[in-house]
Amino acid sequence: MAKLLVINPGSTSTKIGVFEDEKLLFEETLRHSTEEITQYGSIFEQKDFRKNIILDFLASKDLKPADFDAFVGRGGMLKPITGGTYPVTDDLLEDLKIGKTGQHASNLGGILAREIGDEVGKPSFIVDPVVVDEMQPLARYSGLPELPRRSVFHALNQKAVAKRYAKENGKKYDELRLIVVHMGGGVSVGAHLNGKVVDIFNALDGDGAFSPERAGAVPPGDLVKLCFSGKYTEQEIYKKLVGGGGFNAYMGTNDARIVEGKCAEGDKEAIELYDAFVYQVCKNVGSQATVLEGKVDQIILTGGIAYSKLAVSKIKERVEWIAPVTVYPGEDELLALAQGALRVMNGEEEAMKY
Repeated sequence: MAKLLVINPGSTSTKIGVFEDEKLLFEETLRHSTEEITQYGSIFEQKDFRKNIILDFLASKDLKPADFDAFVGRGGMLKPITGGTYPVTDDLLEDLKIGKTGQHASNLGGILAREIGDEVGKPSFIVDPVVVDEMQPLARYSGLPELPRRSVFHALNQKAVAKRYAKENGKKYDELRLIVVHMGGGVSVGAHLNGKVVDIFNALDGDGAFSPERAGAVPPGDLVKLCFSGKYTEQEIYKKLVGGGGFNAYMGTNDARIVEGKCAEGDKEAIELYDAFVYQVCKNVGSQATVLEGKVDQIILTGGIAYSKLAVSKIKERVEWIAPVTVYPGEDELLALAQGALRVMNGEEEAMKY
């Protein structure tokens, strides 16, 4: 039985989980005040601060690093890589330190896992970071060579639920044709073909359905005019697309439960907005079905909005003719990280090379 420490840093918190194999013994969200975080000039400079908080918490539970068999961190802004579980090598560590494709607190996950692991001679891993890129060449074309389509999505959860479905049904992930729909603050709809996400709708600032706080695909010509209207700065335009878009833009809330509650009260604006959200998500599913040439083994719904019976029922009405639908609500990132490491440690998967 393997004992794992899982580390998932966010901008103002560090979530940790202690696992024995896939059994969660306990988890904790260690919160950091704005004053504590802003005293550091960079993400990497927060390393020792966060490490000491983690070690102090473990000590309060009568645990020490030597008690663990491996350490698993959330993957950060690395170069685009194939999905899988990666040992934190020197090259990977260096790219996390410099933020190869951007600065984000998740970069600290692998850094902390490696440093704590090295001190006790135990391995460290990251699993399926957001930069996972397995898109096929045709999927990269946008119509402008300067603006290729990019792979930015909920890779950790999409891969975890796809592999969970395969395992529960006695099948191999790399032999399935799946469409996975993650619905949270952002939405990503991926075509999983024989173990690779060969096409994906950019969940951050790109194409695809709008979501509780992202605009998704918007009319590009009108967006250009808005950008040059003189009314907004670049930052204000981007905020409209990421953070202030979707449900936020129409109803002033990013909480899908509030919008759903207004639907139940008969609010016509909320009903139409919710139906438009479902409509766009289902259009994305239909699009990915063509990527898989109509041969879809299963459609999987996941993320926080997958808890909604209303959303699930409305989506099923539109897409079940394509393939059966399985629902795995929520986003258990700590478990997904633990499972990724265990698959390598148990010999179920080969460790990837960075």
